[in-house]
Amino acid sequence: MEPLLRAELRTATLRAFGRPGPGCISEGHAYDTDAGPVFVKVNRRTQARQMFEGEMASLEALRSTGLVRAPRPIKVIDLPGGGAAFVMEHLKMRSLSSQASKLGDQMADLHLYNQKLSEKMKEGENTVGQVSLSTGQRAEGGEPQYVTKFGFHTVTCCGFIPQVNEWQDDWPTFFTRYRLQAQLDLVEKDYADREVRELWSRLQVKIPGLFRDLQIVPALLHGDLWSGNVAEDDAGPLVYDPASFYGHSEFELAIASMFGGFPRSFFSAYHRKVPKAPGFEGRLLLYQLFNYLNHWNHFGREYRGPSLRAMRQLLQ
Repeated sequence: MEPLLRAELRTATLRAFGRPGPGCISEGHAYDTDAGPVFVKVNRRTQARQMFEGEMASLEALRSTGLVRAPRPIKVIDLPGGGAAFVMEHLKMRSLSSQASKLGDQMADLHLYNQKLSEKMKEGENTVGQVSLSTGQRAEGGEPQYVTKFGFHTVTCCGFIPQVNEWQDDWPTFFTRYRLQAQLDLVEKDYADREVRELWSRLQVKIPGLFRDLQIVPALLHGDLWSGNVAEDDAGPLVYDPASFYGHSEFELAIASMFGGFPRSFFSAYHRKVPKAPGFEGRLLLYQLFNYLNHWNHFGREYRGPSLRAMRQLLQ
């Protein structure tokens, strides 16, 4: 792989440092190059290019707001024999601790960003050099503009599972169709679980009630904000490995509140700017159900129990 990287990056220097990192989905390598240190993610799956292109688009979207720090994406490279490599800026990170409150504050600002763009647009301050209101793709030299729909301009992957992000006007429709139903279809394909099928037939008719009287403005999300995808360095907090789309801001908090890793200071700082809306706890459980199902489809039946418990709780 190193001759390919040297050619693709047009660097005479390509010196590995640190230890290769075997992650849950991809492996990682760090190199010194003529242009500075880079981090290279490698995945041999057939859909690796799609996965990395979605991650690249996500990093670009997050960085374009100027509100959160994330590695600068550089290039996706096809590998001989299949798979792909994703080259990005190397940042020296450590586990999130002292910067947790600041990250909570920044994530709240990120989630409010699209709403504030709407307010600026209404004031007539954001009318030149902008982009389609529905897609959020930037014109050359322009800044992101208010996005009216839920979705994203490309497929993103949460783990290795591709997620459809076709634009929808209605958030419950988007979430039910492209997140919950997509995961349940995979469960049905691999496990044909009768109990899941029965619970889902009852649960799906209750979902609209969880969003009654709630006005949801599309928010740009990281999309997979668990503790393994956040860090800090001397300059502040960092996020990485995103699976971005425009969705309900509460969706982001579901996996952040699962599996530990985020101290209370993160949530306190976040909710000072984005208070909990009525019905928050029920919707959080619904969003956690997505994450349990996604883990079941990635890692196997040990996540069947948590998935079923969440479904039963939602039906109470």
